[in-house]
Amino acid sequence: MLQIAGAVPADKPDQDVAAHYGEPAQEQRALEAGTAFTDRSNRGVITVTGPDRLSWLHSLLSQKLDDLPPGRATEALLLSPKGHVEHHLQLIDDGETVWAHVEVGTAPALVEFLDRMRFMLRVEVADVSADYAVVTGGSGGLELPDLVGVNRIIPRGELAGLDGRPAGLWAYEALRIAAHQPRPGFDTDHRTIPHEVGWIDQAVHLNKGCYRGQETVARVHNLGRPPRRLVFLHLDGSVDHLPAHGDPVSLDGRDIGFVGSAARHHELGPIALALVKRSVPVEAEVLAGGVAAAQEVVVSPDTGANVTIDLRRKPS
Repeated sequence: MLQIAGAVPADKPDQDVAAHYGEPAQEQRALEAGTAFTDRSNRGVITVTGPDRLSWLHSLLSQKLDDLPPGRATEALLLSPKGHVEHHLQLIDDGETVWAHVEVGTAPALVEFLDRMRFMLRVEVADVSADYAVVTGGSGGLELPDLVGVNRIIPRGELAGLDGRPAGLWAYEALRIAAHQPRPGFDTDHRTIPHEVGWIDQAVHLNKGCYRGQETVARVHNLGRPPRRLVFLHLDGSVDHLPAHGDPVSLDGRDIGFVGSAARHHELGPIALALVKRSVPVEAEVLAGGVAAAQEVVVSPDTGANVTIDLRRKPS
């Protein structure tokens, strides 16, 4: 898709797809209206086959998968033994194969881990990223809806023949941030636990059997609260730049977190997601990479300790 006239490559790690095709604001409106698609073919695609695939994944991942019906898309996490998020998967079973797409550059490590965990079970794991691609919007392929739109896994050879207007990754990212949807490795770090970014409601089943990292999930849910929380930031529109990923978020001269993703939304203006300390007052105005910002609650400070989780997700 980078061969299309006007295509401008995105920044690392997304340099293999287009940031925009010359009209970022119009592309964003078209993607939101459902008349465009975004090339996200740099994402990893993996498959799991074999008769034990669902029960096996159920034992490893945070989602209840042992009775997942064919055609129903869901999300799941692979956690570390201490409950930190290592991988976020959007997956679907077609009756014979589980298909999943994962963050850019993470498929090889995930496949390597899963291969080590097969033991004597009847499962096979493969990285098929070279043959299959992910697009958001458009038509065809396996459909995996999320808060932004419908993601599709299609044969890579079909990318060039997609109908509709191409919209760059800037368009997708702006809609993702506005939907309060975190991106692994951008809005998370090596210490992130599911409660902090709101994945409890969509990627974790709190009443399933044992899986790696479950102890941390259960302890926070029943006894404590996560140390940090995801927030949505309305940035000062008079500033001519966006804060960069990893820039500090500060309050009264103290660092209280970091900026994850930032973008310019066609209606909301400059926006961002950030991970901040749970104790930060929700009404406090903060500085994000030196840019003034007002908070909007995504994950409540009261999340955990058996408190009903009320995420402020944007409607999809």
